[in-house]
Amino acid sequence: MTTPMPAFLDALHATGPSPDRGDNMDLYGWLIGSWALDVTRFRDDGSSWRRPGEWHFGWVLEGRAIQDVWIVPPRGPGRHGDATANGNSFGSTLRVYDPRIDAWHIQWTDPVLQAYLTMVGRKEGDDIVQLGTMPDGQRMRWSFSRITPDSFVWRAELSADGGVTWRLSVEFHARRIGSA
Repeated sequence: MTTPMPAFLDALHATGPSPDRGDNMDLYGWLIGSWALDVTRFRDDGSSWRRPGEWHFGWVLEGRAIQDVWIVPPRGPGRHGDATANGNSFGSTLRVYDPRIDAWHIQWTDPVLQAYLTMVGRKEGDDIVQLGTMPDGQRMRWSFSRITPDSFVWRAELSADGGVTWRLSVEFHARRIGSA
């Protein structure tokens, strides 16, 4: 038996942050809404490619978490063909604030790329920085910077030397679309 989708979405969706999490939800709460992306992926050989994308954020789980869906390239004709061979991404991140550590547990899953990553996110100055370890042992750093109400830059960086040096892997320039 399958559950009707509206019931599932209704159970998942929350209208705002849970009052028992206070202002701590603000770290990522400003992202709620939809964003258009200009995505640049930097390859190991020094080449790069650019594509558009879309990113959507919403309150979930009684307002105790924020979930997103990121899609590169955006939905539509550009997504035809073999998603894996075309390097498409269609993933989701669940961000949950943990008052015990005063930080956020981040879990990202992309079934197209078969990528499953876990990070911890915190505010660092004006930025938000998420740190974790790739399956191959490299350190990873995902960050939100140059944050305004209607734009931000998101970067994925990798370090093979324990965080001494970082190599830029992906960069998103995001612009808010519609209203939050």
